[in-house]
Amino acid sequence: MIDKMEEIDHWIFKFVLLGDNAVGKTSLINQYVEKRFEEDYKPTIGVSIVKTSVILEQIKSKVSLILWDIAGQEKYQKYRKFYFEGCVGALFIYDITRPTTFNNIKSKWYEDFKNYFGLKNNVYLLIGNKSDLVDERNVNKEDGKNLANEINAADFIETSAKNGDNVEKAFLRLIQKVLGNYEVVFQIE
Repeated sequence: MIDKMEEIDHWIFKFVLLGDNAVGKTSLINQYVEKRFEEDYKPTIGVSIVKTSVILEQIKSKVSLILWDIAGQEKYQKYRKFYFEGCVGALFIYDITRPTTFNNIKSKWYEDFKNYFGLKNNVYLLIGNKSDLVDERNVNKEDGKNLANEINAADFIETSAKNGDNVEKAFLRLIQKVLGNYEVVFQIE
């Protein structure tokens, strides 16, 4: 544990979560921040902003995260460019049971991010969510890995917002990759 008298570095990062409606963006944030999952689906209107922080003892740092949950509905597309301002990382999220959400990562979400914000010095991961729905899977893991390579994502991870599988790992991996831009290195267990 970090001694209160010890000086620690403090980082503040803005991350955006991108993907079609009902892929689990809000649920991933809820699971990461509050360790909870809500069965009832309530679509995000415009954008939802959640703040949280994590202490990384191995590098004596506190990382404050500002998580922007971007609405997936098409009617909010014209506002997205404003939401990207100041972000240093993104999670592109699709639902492994809905191939359309997977296809829209490249044709819609990645293109928006690239066109409105650019890719230079930005770190983004590809996330296949709802891995707990094994019997309903319609996008195989290999396709996810291939798309991650195609869009130059820093990593590909399958998660389950419902049971928490790999949720913390996804956010920590994004933090790890962003801190790497500042030559700060730490390991994820």
